[in-house]
Amino acid sequence: MTATRLFSRAIVRVSPQDAEEDVAEFLQGLVTNDVAGLLPVWAGLLTPQGKALFDFIVWPSGQDLLLDCEAEAADALVKRLSLYRLRRRIGIARDEGVAVHWRPHEGDGAAADPRLHALGERWIAPVEADDEGADEEWRAHRLALGVCEGRAELGSDATLWLECNAVELHGVSFAKGCYVGQENTARMNWRQKVNRRLIVVPLAKSDPARQRVAYPEFGLAIDHLRIEDIDQTAAPAWLKAGLANPA
Repeated sequence: MTATRLFSRAIVRVSPQDAEEDVAEFLQGLVTNDVAGLLPVWAGLLTPQGKALFDFIVWPSGQDLLLDCEAEAADALVKRLSLYRLRRRIGIARDEGVAVHWRPHEGDGAAADPRLHALGERWIAPVEADDEGADEEWRAHRLALGVCEGRAELGSDATLWLECNAVELHGVSFAKGCYVGQENTARMNWRQKVNRRLIVVPLAKSDPARQRVAYPEFGLAIDHLRIEDIDQTAAPAWLKAGLANPA
């Protein structure tokens, strides 16, 4: 059996508890991307100031929506989303019966990663006793492509969403309407005020003062750098246009 399960990921299920509830409409007013259209999409839940708190991939599941998120952050994400539920009859809970799977190529019938096709494809399937983990292979593949995710890398209330390369990785919609942190995020985009970026760098060239996290096993680190301090010749191809024309 090929190892495909990402044990570092979990599923939070958002489900209507009443026939009149619409969970897409509920999330649409909270997260950065359009969850009423074609799914899956990568999205963030931000502070009112536009800083990343959580990132996740949103999947359809009948009347429910599934949030493919960090396993370590799943309970905190449930708690945060529940603050916005108020008295609405919407269920928000971890679903321990399903798991996230990944493989590094496309073409076997799963969904392409919505951030970048080179990341491969993902799917959600029932948990099986013989699931084998692919977490280290996934992390190495993702970092080699220069893609950051999760609270250790993006920070929690530490990094503006557009500094997380959300435009280039299709993690924000500027047409869907309001969401938490939308005002500052939109203003940064239209005024071209993205002055810093998260970027994967060789560990030997990492700036300790700007380093978010180091991965010695891969010889890499993630730094939060001003654009003028980024070696644009070494940046991933998908990011170079954003560095040349910050927006």
